[in-house]
Amino acid sequence: MTEVFGQGTGHEQVVFCQDQATGLKAIIGIYSTALGPSLGGTRFYPYESEDAALADVLALSKGMAYKNALAGLDLGGGKAVIIGDPQKHKTEALLRAFGRFVQSLGGRYITACDVGTYVQDMDIVARESEFVTGRSPENGGAGDSSVLTAFGTYQGMRASADAVWGVPDLAGRKVGVAGVGKVGHILVGHLIEAGAQVVITDVSPAAIERTRAAYPGVEVVDDIDTLIRTELDVFAPCALGGVLTDETVGLLRSKIVCGAANNQLAHPGVDKQLDDRGILFAPDYLVNAGGVIQVDDERHGFDFARAKRKTTAIFDTTKAVFALAKADGVPPATAADRLAERRMTEVGGLRSILTV
Repeated sequence: MTEVFGQGTGHEQVVFCQDQATGLKAIIGIYSTALGPSLGGTRFYPYESEDAALADVLALSKGMAYKNALAGLDLGGGKAVIIGDPQKHKTEALLRAFGRFVQSLGGRYITACDVGTYVQDMDIVARESEFVTGRSPENGGAGDSSVLTAFGTYQGMRASADAVWGVPDLAGRKVGVAGVGKVGHILVGHLIEAGAQVVITDVSPAAIERTRAAYPGVEVVDDIDTLIRTELDVFAPCALGGVLTDETVGLLRSKIVCGAANNQLAHPGVDKQLDDRGILFAPDYLVNAGGVIQVDDERHGFDFARAKRKTTAIFDTTKAVFALAKADGVPPATAADRLAERRMTEVGGLRSILTV
């Protein structure tokens, strides 16, 4: 059983939401509101158990707190999961029921898109809640946050290349992208434009065909296990998390791991194994923050150019994390955690100062 109150979890609030009429079964996790209201997307996924859904929302909401802190946003970390197959169970009524639960939290949690949810879904959720981002431009939103998520990941990859090879350039480098869905597909475009050689895999034949149609030069391998064993310069996990296990780290044949997937480390300590093998790991919540930068900008009247400028700064933040890791003699994931925790403590502590 996943512990909510266990040592090291630290979540402020976890809410279980059920509406029998629509079939909604959801969990909203709020890790921290030290820097501001918690923001994170809603994942719609057919979890094998309620415990698996709870474990995912706890990990994802914590990751969002660290992501928002490192990105310099005045936001805490939260996440929501809806249990079910979005292809079978997603309905207008269910999404509106979910919106009412989000609204009931009074702004402590702000939602957005994630795996299994899209811009049009957020438009429906927003009919019941004012605390929704990632809406369509027609409804006052910023649209698909995948665009800047991919761009930010690419900036993190450039910073990683600079750390390993001395130049922030991926021309001629072989990059393996695991997952070419909403974000991975766009990332492939950035890599092709940069002159990289790209190898892809995905469980969806349609996603593979769409990417091959757009970028005929990509190479395709059968599955992620094959990709992990392929001689690569960069391995980019861009699907679901947990791909970096004790076993996969031992099999990796790349110099860098930098991708858009959340929670890539299967457990604490995997980052140390990567470090011991001389593989540079760019922490996922650091490099994939472009999407949350975009949806945060939506709250202030969306300006794409402004949001893209903020996302470009992921390059410098990634370099700062690598520099701190080297100075402190720790893996980059530990250095990133320290920077995020420092900001949450220092800036969050200002709330004790009274204002009039």
